[in-house]
Amino acid sequence: MAKKSAVNRNEAVKALVAKYAAKREALKAIANDESLPLEDRFEARLALAALPRNSAPTRIRNRCEVTGRPRAYYRKLKMSRVALRELGNLGQIPGLTKSSW
Repeated sequence: MAKKSAVNRNEAVKALVAKYAAKREALKAIANDESLPLEDRFEARLALAALPRNSAPTRIRNRCEVTGRPRAYYRKLKMSRVALRELGNLGQIPGLTKSSW
């Protein structure tokens, strides 16, 4: 089980990303538009840099929804390999059978 503080911090980052998503997208569009004057594009870059760091989507850490584990995360299942194996052994995941040889 991951530390609750780490999981809560990641949830706060997700909320911040959602809050600033539209503003960040608009500033990026201005900054990357080559038809605009250089000064306007530079101001958009400065405004983008002034936004909170945790409002960038790359700051979100994928974590297991069951345990909060940050590593060995399967995106499709939204859980780690450890949680997948435990739930599979308990028979709670349809179609998953334990392999043994």
